[in-house]
Amino acid sequence: MKTSPAHFPKIKTIAYEGPGAAHALAFRHYNPDEIVDGKSLSEHMRFSIAYWHSFRGTGSDPFGPGTIVRPWETGKDPVSVAKVRMNAAFEFHQKIRAPFWAFHDRDIAPEGSTLAQSNKNLEAVVAHAKQLQKATGVKLLWGTANLFSHPRYMCGASTNPDAHVFAYAAAQVKSALDATQELGGENYVFWGGREGYETLLNTNLKREQDHLAAFLHMAVDYAKSIGFKGQFLIEPKPKEPTKHQYDFDVASGIAFLRTYGLEKQFKFNIETNHATLAGHTFQHEIEVAASQNMLGSIDANSGDLLLGWDTDQFNTDVKELTLAMTSILKAGGLGSGGFNFDAKLRRPSIDAEDLFHAHIGGMDAYALAFKLARKILADGKFDSFVADRYASFDTGFGKDIATGKANFKSLEKLVLGKLGEPTPKSGKQEYLENLLNAYLHG
Repeated sequence: MKTSPAHFPKIKTIAYEGPGAAHALAFRHYNPDEIVDGKSLSEHMRFSIAYWHSFRGTGSDPFGPGTIVRPWETGKDPVSVAKVRMNAAFEFHQKIRAPFWAFHDRDIAPEGSTLAQSNKNLEAVVAHAKQLQKATGVKLLWGTANLFSHPRYMCGASTNPDAHVFAYAAAQVKSALDATQELGGENYVFWGGREGYETLLNTNLKREQDHLAAFLHMAVDYAKSIGFKGQFLIEPKPKEPTKHQYDFDVASGIAFLRTYGLEKQFKFNIETNHATLAGHTFQHEIEVAASQNMLGSIDANSGDLLLGWDTDQFNTDVKELTLAMTSILKAGGLGSGGFNFDAKLRRPSIDAEDLFHAHIGGMDAYALAFKLARKILADGKFDSFVADRYASFDTGFGKDIATGKANFKSLEKLVLGKLGEPTPKSGKQEYLENLLNAYLHG
């Protein structure tokens, strides 16, 4: 299938030129064809492009309208415009060499005046996307439904106090799941952008959480009925747009899923910027999910610590990403997940070329972090230090504690007898930070 005319005619397919590359539109660390442990780097990284930011983002912010205008955003028929826009998106995927994409239903197809019209629009664009996937080899990492932008969802979707809104949201997710299944999506994401509350003066918190759980159970049941084999993912976020969102962070998400018997059906899609808003590090959220075998996928971005809101910037912090990547690799990777660039251009970055610079920077940073993390894990210095730090739980009374054989009385007897006062041992944080810097800058 042809996607001409070309929407990025001045830009060639981005090539790997190595760390010393002089050309700005080139990869320095990400060589998608490089073989690592029997798999290409492209297979390891599973990079995905977020359709909503890269092809629906306009550069708008809370203080002003959009600044980014693309030449393909013209025409009177919104479905036809959506198809041309999608042509541009898949051309970009081929030139940036990203094997996956991700979407919200309303990103790719315009909302109609009725749900029936919205569904018809979505079906038409999904058929076009399916042709483009077949022609290009680009796959769908995950799909989802936008249950937060339309005014009907101003008080939430599945947690809305109006059952009519709940029903509408269920119908919309049904169609989004159908679209994800049709396109071979490997995951489906739930982000509760307005599943929370502004004030408890008008909120029955327990009923809202009960309704959210009922909604997710319905989604699980429907997915089974259509043969969807993909992984369901929860994407935590503590606030914004809702003051207090129920999916605050990974830990609260795990508690919610276990409370309502959903822990076997869901894992987590962790976003760096959302971890920051929750007061955590990116690595912390990964470790919490991995500790319970619930690490699913990554939304690759970052926030600005000086602004305090969801800025969704491209992450080029190699130190942060290396720490995150060590935790991901120790957990065995992301399975059907990947690294989805849920990141947007800055408001003044209005050239089409800027879209390439942004993704090149993000892909290079993650690829470099992947390589550094592999070296760190292969050397084993950090793992050995941590293992030694907890070695007292591997033998003797420490092992009894770990295996549940000890109790307060037995431990009191030991301390009153031969153990006495513990001898403090240094955590050596500064030494370890220096060791990390040696890897980063060595």
